[in-house]
Amino acid sequence: MNYLAHIYLSGEDEHLKIGNFIADSVKGRKFIGFPEKVKNGIILHRAMDTFTDSHPVVKKSVHRLFPVYSHYSAVIVDILYDHFLAANWSKYSKVPLEKYVAEFYELLNDNFEILPKKVKDFLPYMIRDNWLLNYATIEGIGIILFQMDQRTKNRSKMQLATTELKLYYSEFEEEFRSFFTDLENFCNEQITKLES
Repeated sequence: MNYLAHIYLSGEDEHLKIGNFIADSVKGRKFIGFPEKVKNGIILHRAMDTFTDSHPVVKKSVHRLFPVYSHYSAVIVDILYDHFLAANWSKYSKVPLEKYVAEFYELLNDNFEILPKKVKDFLPYMIRDNWLLNYATIEGIGIILFQMDQRTKNRSKMQLATTELKLYYSEFEEEFRSFFTDLENFCNEQITKLES
């Protein structure tokens, strides 16, 4: 899953959200230096990634893209799944998506000093271009994929994946819904363990 799902599945705890969000920028055991709840968010993120990568429904989505996008397929599926979360947001949260993401950006700015350098560097662009809200539309997903492709020096051709998203929209959406139910249950169990 990509940013939006990691944030949402952290529940209401602000520091757990921050940890889950910054986890990809915290390598190895460097998470030990963070406050307890932030550290738990990093641990939760890693558990979510392991669960996601091994889930048969996710593998099915990845397999559909693999002939064209090879090892980038899993990254693309993470982003596509965040699209379905954003596009169906009202089914998952009573807080409108625009308000939810604005409050999250504010949370990050309020805790700027504890963010890793990599996150500090990209955060202004994330807020300026409103990445999290952009997930809700196919056009927005196209922009995100284009930016990701730039980072691979255009090797991944990720920006073309909106073609498959449109072509197999209902299949991807059905797979997302099936998987996300399992992921929600998994995260609830993990958070309970971390807090005990």
